[in-house]
Amino acid sequence: MTDSLRPHGGRKTPSPSAARAEPGRQRDAFFDNAKYLAIVLVGVGHAWGQILDGNRAVETLYRVVYTFHMPAFIIISGYFSRSFDMSPRRVKRLITGVAVPYLVFEVAYALHRRVSEDPSNDISLLDPTYLLWFLCALFVWRLTVPIWQTVRWPLPISLAIAALASVTPTIGNDLNMQRVLQFLPCFVLGLVLRPEHFQRVRRRSVRILSVPVAAAAVAVAWWSVPRMETGWFYRNAAVQDTGAPWWTGPVLTLALFGCSLVLSACFFAWVPGRRMWFTALGAGTIYGYLLHGFLVKEGTFAGWFSHPVLDRPLGQIGLTVLAAAVITLLCTAPVRRVLRYVVEPRMEWAFRRDPGERARGRERRETDGAREARVPDGAGEKASGEKVSV
Repeated sequence: MTDSLRPHGGRKTPSPSAARAEPGRQRDAFFDNAKYLAIVLVGVGHAWGQILDGNRAVETLYRVVYTFHMPAFIIISGYFSRSFDMSPRRVKRLITGVAVPYLVFEVAYALHRRVSEDPSNDISLLDPTYLLWFLCALFVWRLTVPIWQTVRWPLPISLAIAALASVTPTIGNDLNMQRVLQFLPCFVLGLVLRPEHFQRVRRRSVRILSVPVAAAAVAVAWWSVPRMETGWFYRNAAVQDTGAPWWTGPVLTLALFGCSLVLSACFFAWVPGRRMWFTALGAGTIYGYLLHGFLVKEGTFAGWFSHPVLDRPLGQIGLTVLAAAVITLLCTAPVRRVLRYVVEPRMEWAFRRDPGERARGRERRETDGAREARVPDGAGEKASGEKVSV
């Protein structure tokens, strides 16, 4: 593993001062950087999505970003879900970190729409509002981790499921299952990746090669604007709903996955591996993700994105910078401290104590007691009367 992927830089172990300062498990700067940059692209993409009409340049960049920004984020989510084993501790974390925020923010988004646009808007826990589909998907994906770690060919199977979903309109919109299934291969890919795979895509040769690849992607996106529906990049519908031939569903599913894989590799190749000024913000990306949607929706309801200044390149650049700045602010520590109780609630009162944890605690106490019993008389005290640490 390269220095950029080591939590302690070039050292094999942390320095004593670092160990004292950070007694917990060290976070990997590379992944925190990747999560922050991906969430900035999510926010910028949502801002661009409001000004696409008649703007081919913005839509070109929008399509390039939408090809890889959520797949890259999902790949990282899959990579960090490898240890999910349905144990009580991890199930509790899944509930408090995914299910509860989904319920809270689904209600909040529905109420926001009632106040800002439609007083008759209903609250529907089965129809995720806007960006909340990702929490539904993550909940389902995590529950299936033991399956993908058991079957022999997880990635081909997940691709087959995604292709079948693209030609099955009867799946319906409950929990946005089309997106859950069509983005499933990205999550499974994250599950099967290992640290050395990220090391390989971050080699200098890959970094250099990614430049012409990205340029080619922009050229293809420019060509596709008048020839291809933008909705394909959302992966939230079956091919029959678009009026296209059925066989285009599997073909585009595989093509989009391949493009997502290539552009995600280009993205990871350019993610810094060392600590940057924004590295700490990578731990708060879920806050930026959940909160920025209120501003985008309010802007849509209030007509902010209809301002004539956004028809000019300078206004579009300003909107891009503003979107990046806002989502950066929403990932900061003060925002996390204020909203931690709804985004990452502990909820100890809602769960039974893990019997395994109780047994481990009892075993530790018995071991400590037996160890103390083996200390010879008088050996546990100094001449001064102080106990010797055992």
